[in-house]
Amino acid sequence: MSTSKKRPGGSVRIIGGELRSRKISFPDSAGLRPSADRVRETLFNWLQMAIPAARVLDLFAGSGALGFEAASRGASSVVMVEKAKVAANALRDNRDALATTTVQIIEADALIWLRRDAGKQRFDLVFLDPPFDANQHYEAAHTLAESGCLAPGALVYIESAEPLDEAKLPSNWTGRKIKRAGAVHSTLLQAL
Repeated sequence: MSTSKKRPGGSVRIIGGELRSRKISFPDSAGLRPSADRVRETLFNWLQMAIPAARVLDLFAGSGALGFEAASRGASSVVMVEKAKVAANALRDNRDALATTTVQIIEADALIWLRRDAGKQRFDLVFLDPPFDANQHYEAAHTLAESGCLAPGALVYIESAEPLDEAKLPSNWTGRKIKRAGAVHSTLLQAL
């Protein structure tokens, strides 16, 4: 997930659903920043009616905190895309430790995967959280919109260091919720 500073690896707890209180570990990796508990709690309060049976895509998965939280809360499938080998391996280890069969890990660059392979599936919910310093939010949003993988009415959650300019997002996306928690701006949009 995102920031420029390298921090020691650690763990976060899943905050709701059938895997509640279970820990997921993440490696010491530059740019990896798990979504804070309060950010995840707000997000999943927003999504509580949309998660059960949803097909979820977690782009730039990093720690997998958002994807594993969705799986815990009843998503029918969760595809996590992560480029960094060490992070992808940790995602696999966490999936195996949690014994969740609904999570698929794809080790790939998220933008390349969107351009080549994403259109083979349809997703109801997408977590889009590129590293903050990479400044890829708008490019990733447009690549996602053009990929053909969004189901009608799909929800897209974007986490960013700055407020998003909706004029720079795909024109058929509309804002649903916006919140700031510390240095994190959370934006929930819907693809129409």
